[in-house]
Amino acid sequence: MDSRSSQAPETIKRVTVYASSSNALAPAYYDAAARLGTVLGRAGLEIVYGGGGVGLMRAMADNALTEGAHVHGVIPHFLNTVEHGHKSLSRLEVVADMRERKHRMIADSQAVVSLPGGSGTFEEVFEVLTLKRLGLYLGPVVLVNTRRYFDRFVDFLQHSVNERFMSEKHLQMWSVVDEPEQVIEAMHNAVRWSAAAREFAAVRN
Repeated sequence: MDSRSSQAPETIKRVTVYASSSNALAPAYYDAAARLGTVLGRAGLEIVYGGGGVGLMRAMADNALTEGAHVHGVIPHFLNTVEHGHKSLSRLEVVADMRERKHRMIADSQAVVSLPGGSGTFEEVFEVLTLKRLGLYLGPVVLVNTRRYFDRFVDFLQHSVNERFMSEKHLQMWSVVDEPEQVIEAMHNAVRWSAAAREFAAVRN
């Protein structure tokens, strides 16, 4: 196996994973989430995610833990009974609210990987893309496009560029892969980003 597809870039030690807590999805989604956990665990990465013990969250976390990964969950107190905080994590951090959860999840992260999800996942992805657009988050953002789930999401972002709300340069802020096994390679291939991005955050002409 190509080392670029199995070992993360040296600059990436900790990765944030966004994922759904739904238990009502097609089997392919859980399979992809489990495989992502395996991929990230075998790459030696520390993982931080929403801390849930259900849905795609659990499938990803369980397989990462099986591979010996340090898996850090962050969950708001009020959700600890809804998403059922995972009891077997390396660390489960219970915080005050959703705002603190999102901040803690990316505070020390060098990359973001998003599995399919609903409005909460969309919010998280849009937030990290906004921070990247402003040069406040610099790491790769990778969308795992299981069952082509993110096709319309990416089309909408392209539409935003077409309508001049975003720049063509902003299309480099994320990458899309079909399979979890392509995530590490996507991190290697991600366009390097810097704080200078804020200089073209607004579309001027």
